[in-house]
Amino acid sequence: MNKWKKMLLVCLGLTGLTVSAQTFRSPVDIPILLSGNFGELRNNHFHSGIDFKTQGVEGKNIRAVKDGYVSRILVSPWGYGHALYVKHPDSTMSVYGHLRNFAGHIASYVKEQQYAQERFSVDLSPEPSRFPVKAGELIALSGNTGSSGGPHLHFEIRDLRTGDPVDPIVYYKDKIKDTRPPKVRSVMICPVGGQGVVNGSQQKQRIKVVTAKDGRQSVTGKTEAWGKIGFSIHIDDYMNGTSNVYGVKEITMRVDGKEMFHSYQDRFSFDETRYLNAWVDFAEWREKKSFYTKTFVEPGNRLRFMTSKNRGYLTVDEARTYHIEFELTDAFGNTGRLALAVTGRPQTILPPDTAGATHFYHSGENRFGASGIRMYIPRGNLYNDLYFRHSSYADTAYYSDVHTVHDTPVPLHRNGRLSLHLLSDILADKGKYGIVSVDGRRKNWIGGSYRDGWIDADITELGKRYAVDADTVPPVITAVDSSLWRSKEMIILRLTDNLSGIEEYRGEIDGRFALFELDGKKATAHYFFDRQRLTRGRHTLRMTVTDGCENRTVYHADFEW
Repeated sequence: MNKWKKMLLVCLGLTGLTVSAQTFRSPVDIPILLSGNFGELRNNHFHSGIDFKTQGVEGKNIRAVKDGYVSRILVSPWGYGHALYVKHPDSTMSVYGHLRNFAGHIASYVKEQQYAQERFSVDLSPEPSRFPVKAGELIALSGNTGSSGGPHLHFEIRDLRTGDPVDPIVYYKDKIKDTRPPKVRSVMICPVGGQGVVNGSQQKQRIKVVTAKDGRQSVTGKTEAWGKIGFSIHIDDYMNGTSNVYGVKEITMRVDGKEMFHSYQDRFSFDETRYLNAWVDFAEWREKKSFYTKTFVEPGNRLRFMTSKNRGYLTVDEARTYHIEFELTDAFGNTGRLALAVTGRPQTILPPDTAGATHFYHSGENRFGASGIRMYIPRGNLYNDLYFRHSSYADTAYYSDVHTVHDTPVPLHRNGRLSLHLLSDILADKGKYGIVSVDGRRKNWIGGSYRDGWIDADITELGKRYAVDADTVPPVITAVDSSLWRSKEMIILRLTDNLSGIEEYRGEIDGRFALFELDGKKATAHYFFDRQRLTRGRHTLRMTVTDGCENRTVYHADFEW
């Protein structure tokens, strides 16, 4: 066991969350198969739990994994959807997400609160004595609510002393079969700008990986380099009995037998999860949807679960062969390895192309201004220095020029402030203006506020085109199968908006609030006939929907039950 792992176990002991002290039953009654594991790379965040398959359907029993009490109940059309948080006496908390239904007594309480607050989305914190639970007690049924991509249970264990999510898989190893090692799909060699070169180029170089019948991996071709370089690897893990791919728990890179980089993911802080964007090749993810994990640590990367020597960079300064080895280990101890050789050969290293660029520093504040644009990036939002480039062009489809804010995708850790000047300030209602990102014919609303002919908004990444647009079109409300409302005892309405998105909605029947449940993925709102609140007879429905620019639509309909 290396020094880092020993330190980690000591830290776990200090927080009271030692593996030996914990026992958790399965939250499901069916055989355990996972569709996602802890720490997987996701868009702007690490996956904070494990995903239990539910045999492709909803409605499977979900049980408390340990004695405790329900401390939080969340209902949202996005994120975890319907979710339960259960605190346990040993300073842990279990989280159950994407649920379809809560257990009866919990469901009744939630519905009462929704009617009291007159809203579908609620975030409730019942007193500890309200919903005590025992290990194995039925607390919910599985579902596909929120931002789920299919029926499953998202499950977490959190350390209440720190708030960190920790890897739950350690408690279920005896119920999961995994004999398959991780594999490297591709390697990218990354010369540092102005300081390194690979095969005569200062651009990233992909190295093809070949897998033999016995599972051993190797690379093809010859790699010659000079100067300062880094490596990033496209990697996947696998488990028995599924076709899913998973994140890799532990990564080690060695050069000539000496460890240069090591990461071991069994916990992280929610405050640091966005640092994922510093650990991956962000441009590769944005442009090709491929996650390449860096085995070097950029200056602004503050993830705590990795260690490195020389920040993981290799300086090739001798005319010899450098032996590189990547070792990948999953939670079950299965290990994959890949070796490659880099030949040191002196090559010309050109200085960075800085023509027309502005030097941005990761360690300080950065400001930029040109015709029609102002931008401010606070300290701590860049992971590395960059030479920022800007260009613009006129487009009569927008109220400003279209501004290209840098030439490659670059993440901001939190945000930067972008201000665009209106060329045509013709709207009386200034709240209709907003900044959009432009990708061909597609537009993504960012929004913002009006200030003396400028629109100010926060952006979270560079490498996009931005312009000012306006949303003056109200949302659209469409009845779905209205002829079947009575027989199905359910009203379905589709709520859509052209640009700024649905901000709020309110359903009423006979002038009183009616609980419409919003499915964000399908853009539909459902009202299930409520025998306690709805009498037999003829009724009048009113639905009011408002978008992000306060455009409003009101829909009326009469129905019988």
